Amino acid sequence: MRYDDDKPKDECGVFGIFGHPRAVELTYLGLRALQHRGQESSGIVASDGERLTSHHGMGLVAAVFDTDALAKLQGHVAIGHNRYSTAGESTLDNAQPLVRNYRHGPLALGHNGTLVNAQQLREERENAGSIFSTTLDTEVVFHLIARSRLPFLPDRIVEALRAVQGAYSFVMMNQTMLMGARDPHGFRPLWLGQLGDAYVLASETCALDVIEATPIREVEPGELVVVRSNPRGIESVQFQPKQPELSQCIFEYIYLARPDSMMFGQSVNSTRREFGRQLAREHPAKADVVIPVPDSATISALGYAEESGIPFDLGLSRNAFVGRSFMNPAQTIRELMVKVKLNPIRDVLEGKRVIVVDDSIMRGTNGRKLVKIVRQGGATAVHLRIASPPNKFSCFYGVDTPTRSELIASSHTIEEIRKYIRADSLGYLGIEGLLKAMNAPQNFCTACFDGEYPVPFDEQRSQKLPLLSE
Repeated sequence: MRYDDDKPKDECGVFGIFGHPRAVELTYLGLRALQHRGQESSGIVASDGERLTSHHGMGLVAAVFDTDALAKLQGHVAIGHNRYSTAGESTLDNAQPLVRNYRHGPLALGHNGTLVNAQQLREERENAGSIFSTTLDTEVVFHLIARSRLPFLPDRIVEALRAVQGAYSFVMMNQTMLMGARDPHGFRPLWLGQLGDAYVLASETCALDVIEATPIREVEPGELVVVRSNPRGIESVQFQPKQPELSQCIFEYIYLARPDSMMFGQSVNSTRREFGRQLAREHPAKADVVIPVPDSATISALGYAEESGIPFDLGLSRNAFVGRSFMNPAQTIRELMVKVKLNPIRDVLEGKRVIVVDDSIMRGTNGRKLVKIVRQGGATAVHLRIASPPNKFSCFYGVDTPTRSELIASSHTIEEIRKYIRADSLGYLGIEGLLKAMNAPQNFCTACFDGEYPVPFDEQRSQKLPLLSE
């Protein structure tokens, strides 16, 4: 988890299971494992073969679902969603999975990603008389499915998926089927697993681990998988060709995913550690100790320490029980609130030249506060090292980054940023070094660093987009 709100925010987590008598409880556990991907709202939808039941709430999974709430959800099929909105307000109406009834019966859908043509599709449907009940881009998919004249639900879903553009991993269900789909560029992750005779879908393998399911494979980009009782097993539809060069989100490795997950075929832990080693090669410094900004930079800091030979230690204590602040305090109180989240460990820092490893800098305001905290802990020098390149461009594919005008690296040199945050030195991992640490560098989206967006969109429209992207 991050130490401040001046960072790219987590995206969403999705989970689904078919064919298990404890499907609801396992979905709850899966969402707990995916809590890092979204903390604004949570929801579960279940089916007993005849009807769908659902429960949604604002806040963390443990707060949304108590024993009574879980007891009301019945069935052997369930999907769940943890939400972090990447634009606009956070309300219960926008909590997922969404459930809608149309002429073919009920359908539930959970979404991780952003549909870059959602506003255009929404306007087209509204002009044709459709009524929308949320501000989610996800709701567009329901309308596309509902207007299809194809006879079978998987075919209607395929028709809808061919009309949307952008980044998405979906989990979907009706009374008798569980379905999952990824966009053809493979931006967002989605894993398929098995638990006995049951099949599981999850954003990350850590959610499969926690329920002791066996990972089978990742859902392929451009693939729809369908699980149902008759015939029993997995059906696969390649609804769009898999792109020859994928655009998997590299920020999954930098921050979004848990280190104990496999992501896009690689270990997050080992990749993050290699980021740190490469960062040490590119930006060495004379120092006495290497410390991470907990928790997302810890693995990269270990890699930096291993490569540099400088001792690793924990120099900052993070308060794990601090959520978002809804106060609007004076500047002096805001600065103290940062120390509620992070506090220096003086006997690690005092009298030391310190290398601080973090995963990214966005606006830079909290980077400045971080340096101040380390100096208050007694450090004689603070060398800040960032295990990713400078973030110069906004993400439109499902990660909540600031607008480009707010990103400090879009308008300032590294030296200017160093002066602003008041570090003795500042070094970012270069794009070439970042990709060198990956086994398949051509398969990753780096648009937030270089502005090379793999899926075109109307940036002016997107920046004013009223829809809440997931």
